[in-house]
Amino acid sequence: MKDKEIKKLIEQEKKRQKSAINLIASENYVSQDVLDALGSELTNKYAEGYPGHRYYGGNQISDKVENLCRARALKLFKLSPRKWHVNVQALSGSPANLAVYLALVPLGDTIMGMSLSEGGHLTHGHKVSATGKFWRAVQYGVNPKTEKIDYKAVESLAKKEKPNIIVAGFTAYPRIIDFKKFRKIADSCKAYLMVDLSHTAGLVAGGACPSPFPYADVVTTTTHKTLRGPRSALIFSQIDNRELHKKIDKAIFPGLQGGPHLNQIAAVAVALAEAARPAFRTYARQVIKNAKVLADELQKLGWRIVSGGTDTHLILVDTWMNGKGMGGKEAGDKLEKAGIIVNKNTIPGETRSPMDPSGIRIGTAAVTTRGQKEKDMKVIARKIDTILRA
Repeated sequence: MKDKEIKKLIEQEKKRQKSAINLIASENYVSQDVLDALGSELTNKYAEGYPGHRYYGGNQISDKVENLCRARALKLFKLSPRKWHVNVQALSGSPANLAVYLALVPLGDTIMGMSLSEGGHLTHGHKVSATGKFWRAVQYGVNPKTEKIDYKAVESLAKKEKPNIIVAGFTAYPRIIDFKKFRKIADSCKAYLMVDLSHTAGLVAGGACPSPFPYADVVTTTTHKTLRGPRSALIFSQIDNRELHKKIDKAIFPGLQGGPHLNQIAAVAVALAEAARPAFRTYARQVIKNAKVLADELQKLGWRIVSGGTDTHLILVDTWMNGKGMGGKEAGDKLEKAGIIVNKNTIPGETRSPMDPSGIRIGTAAVTTRGQKEKDMKVIARKIDTILRA
């Protein structure tokens, strides 16, 4: 690279990543093949439109790349191309979710998602997000005692508010979601069921978590978390007489985006092929094993784990513990100085500021990619405990 300043910064970031213990739940490490695709000549091509229907010439290869990515996405999640469609052009998770709402929910009508402070995502209707400004947002949470989703309460809220779409998914909820119950709830108020699978897509692909596809109308997911791909997103939709897939495709282009990033799509295709290999199934199971051990060890050391544990890759640690500990910002800063990277995070019943909440969020996807196992999680737990109590 001739640009010495940028080259130096890239080298510094590579060094940082190699030297740190990365416990950020939404991060992972991609393969060299994924990096090669991202940095390929595909970045030079403008391919506005969809395969076979482009607005520029010279897209014969572009069509093959996009169609291959689509085929691999459907195959990975065991979906029939006669029953499911997948859009691979969304640039990331937030625009993917926004596109679904634009396609299926009239402006001003109601979306229902999980509260941000209790585990949901900004794009599930939070007031500072466009999704909370363009639509009327109704939010469900967790039972204050169990810190798990109360499906009867969700159903009661849905029947009362009659949302157009219900979002089942999370960014900081450590438990498996019962998609069958959400399907029943959506049917009870005649709503679409959208599953935001961003955090557990890789675990589902690896057979380590239940699949939402038998129950959902639409499934969105990022590709850079447990799926171990580049920054991007996929939108799966059922093919039936409602023509959801056509509406969603139009919402992505021309509704939200222009030309897709072909280098990104190619890199996603590489990651999807990697996730289809037997080694990835072993990886997905190990991610959860590691998370359970890490959560258990932290509990043994006296830290309160939200909901009492985890079913996935994600752990929420209450560092405030009714004022006896420290805020999430202080905890995250102390850990980072010692080479352990986490993120501050709100917890159910949050009483503090989102900029200095009561907890931290931990994930095991990245450290598992680096080959760490249960014994390593015990060491990490002790390190966390020592650093935070110092």
